[in-house]
Amino acid sequence: MRNFINYDESLRILNSLESKATSKEKLFLTNAIGRVLSEDIIADHNSPEFPTSAMDGYAIKHEDIATKSIKIIDKNPAGTVIESEVNLGVCIKTFTGSLMPKGADTLIPIENVEVKNDAIHIIKDVPYGFATREVGENYKKDEVLIKKGTIIGFAEVGVLASLNIAQVYVYAQPTVAIASTGSEILDLGEMQTNDAQIRSSNHLTIEALCKKAGANTLQMGIVKDDIDSITQLFETGLEKADILVTTGGVSVGDYDFVQDVIKDRLNAEVLFHGVTVKPGMHILCARKDNKLIIALPGFAYSSTVCAILYVLPMIYKLEGANKQLPIVKARINQDFPLKMKKTIFTACNVKYEENEYKIDFEGKKTGTSAILTNMLESPALLIQKEDSKDIKAGDLVDILLLNELK
Repeated sequence: MRNFINYDESLRILNSLESKATSKEKLFLTNAIGRVLSEDIIADHNSPEFPTSAMDGYAIKHEDIATKSIKIIDKNPAGTVIESEVNLGVCIKTFTGSLMPKGADTLIPIENVEVKNDAIHIIKDVPYGFATREVGENYKKDEVLIKKGTIIGFAEVGVLASLNIAQVYVYAQPTVAIASTGSEILDLGEMQTNDAQIRSSNHLTIEALCKKAGANTLQMGIVKDDIDSITQLFETGLEKADILVTTGGVSVGDYDFVQDVIKDRLNAEVLFHGVTVKPGMHILCARKDNKLIIALPGFAYSSTVCAILYVLPMIYKLEGANKQLPIVKARINQDFPLKMKKTIFTACNVKYEENEYKIDFEGKKTGTSAILTNMLESPALLIQKEDSKDIKAGDLVDILLLNELK
């Protein structure tokens, strides 16, 4: 373990962990929406299995087009199999979704003909094979249709249903235990008894992020700055969860007990403690019995940014999802010098216009890492790497789209 590593190195350490999705469960299709598929879905048949009509019309042999008049000998409703066949000089009225009759190679739409007595008279030609769906047009037997790691949505449900698959195996959702530490903070509904007390939002903000990412959450609330209470918190959380996330108590103050519990009481393997990022410099990540501990700073903006950067990717990994943080390029509207040799995440406003993202800082407040309101409305995080150059107005920069988090 090394103190104050850079941001890229901290990500490399977490990405190298062998933690991955393993547990699976079987769910009915519509109960699996939003869950992560744990196996490839392979077609067991062609779709369609036979040439099929794509429109209402008349099944013909294309060479009869030149005759302009073709006798109708039968009707072919969808869902039926008829005995009649198409030969030269005759046609069969055929409907959308019907099997193409034997002998037919083309469907001429009803709007391209006039019907007189028992014959069609062609008023507009069509090319060979028109409106005829070929075998396997939708998918072919043994084709991988949906890959493992896909998040199941409406299209996946539709394809699975077409394959007559009623239940699918998905990865079990990881469980994240969440708590805030600090004797100065109050939970929802607690009465303030002195001016030094503040209302905690961290544990609920992080729970919201984790739930949106697809994790089960175990809300453990507020724990006072007492080493025995914090130890009990960690032992309980690690017993029940895959990831334990705390806020507060990771700095160097007299009452910052979280790091002491992790290092001395739990004897956990500290992966890193301190990263050259702003906000979140004192973040601590550790591992105990293959469970991950992520101890975040106490300020609201700082803990939220670090939860996005570190907790969400680990949830993605544990749930087997092919998801990444939504980082894109954007055009900046002002000069923005690099103020320190750290990777800096700065709240900004983002909009999409003229085929590109654009950012500005109108209405964003400056100050400490406690200003969570900077993440309201249409927020993004401007990313400045510690080895980057000063940004000039009009430059393309990297941003993280907060409203696009999954």
